[in-house]
Amino acid sequence: MRETGGAAGFLAFAARQAVSGGRAYWLWLGSLLLLLLVGVAAYARQFRLGLVITHLSDQVAWGLYISNFMFLGGVAASAMVLVIACSLYGRSEMRSAMVVGVSLSLAAVVMGGLFVQADLGRPDRFWHLLPAIGVLYLPWSLLAWDVVALNAYLVLSLGFAIALPYRRFRDTVGEPGLLPRWTGLIAIAGLLFLLLVEAALFSGFVARPLWNTAVLVPRFLASAFVAGPAVLILILQVTQRTAGRGESPGVTGMLAAVLRIAVQANLLLTAVEAFVQFYQPGPATASARYLYFGLEGQTRLAAWNWAGIVLALFTVAVLSVPNWRARRLWLNLACAAAAVSVWIEKGMGLIWAGFIPSPMGEVMEYLPSLAEILVSVGIVAAGLILFTIVTKVALSLEDPIR
Repeated sequence: MRETGGAAGFLAFAARQAVSGGRAYWLWLGSLLLLLLVGVAAYARQFRLGLVITHLSDQVAWGLYISNFMFLGGVAASAMVLVIACSLYGRSEMRSAMVVGVSLSLAAVVMGGLFVQADLGRPDRFWHLLPAIGVLYLPWSLLAWDVVALNAYLVLSLGFAIALPYRRFRDTVGEPGLLPRWTGLIAIAGLLFLLLVEAALFSGFVARPLWNTAVLVPRFLASAFVAGPAVLILILQVTQRTAGRGESPGVTGMLAAVLRIAVQANLLLTAVEAFVQFYQPGPATASARYLYFGLEGQTRLAAWNWAGIVLALFTVAVLSVPNWRARRLWLNLACAAAAVSVWIEKGMGLIWAGFIPSPMGEVMEYLPSLAEILVSVGIVAAGLILFTIVTKVALSLEDPIR
């Protein structure tokens, strides 16, 4: 018999679930906490000495932090696909998977905000970007719109992450146990708003011609629907196994279908953009040439870029053959390859390459410093701790996947 009660009862139940678990659970959280402390120590040093301990510079102002932010923004938005499918189409067998998707969306958007915070040279001035406290220069500033979009999506993800388990706790959902359908429309609006604003922010930088392209917005949408389903397929297997739940082939099949279409669309848009840059050279051709073949003897990113393309092609090959994608090992390899390919595309293929060469024609390559890597590890560990606890509480109220 499920417990009932108000908000206080729900909070007490959530606290009990968060601190209850076996040896593997506490070993997992302990390992993440250790990584988090390492990241905190690295960030404390960065806070004390400034961004001088990173490899960011006037020539390459955005690096690993913003790359991870862009990747996680796509994951957070596309994870709401499950919310849309469940809310609009009443797929009750997807409810437990929907809970995992909402938890992933919340963790991803929190990690994204932390990466932005880490990238600020003076994080104590972050309050200048807060609505009603700072000055956002709306509606003229695209950065202000990005701040609004990120905070709005954080509220949306937090609302879903609380509403789903709380309604289940109060036994107010009933069969098939889904939220009202209008919540799916809100998820669609939030997804489009976040991705469109982020794409518009990049395409508005006149001094970075690689970003001034009409296909940037559809590329953001396509890559988001590659990263989100790929990560979800992998995470669902872990949560289903650790929670002792049966697998749901329907959920995996739907996500694999979305992934197969999205990765092909993303490759097509990438090929179209490369064709335009090389067939009719323009201001962005130097950046494109550096990305694909190197420039002035500097070829550090070319290998990474081609590796991302090969990984995406591998994903298409596996998902296009029914016998291959039916095998769990090959499906998992394809999902991991898809996620890594999008991470490379968002970071090295878009942000880092957009700064090379500089407006003055300088070719200064960038690789993250150890401090940036450790801070990033700490932020990811914090996000995984949040995801683990939220998912554990929410799944404890759900029936096994049918």
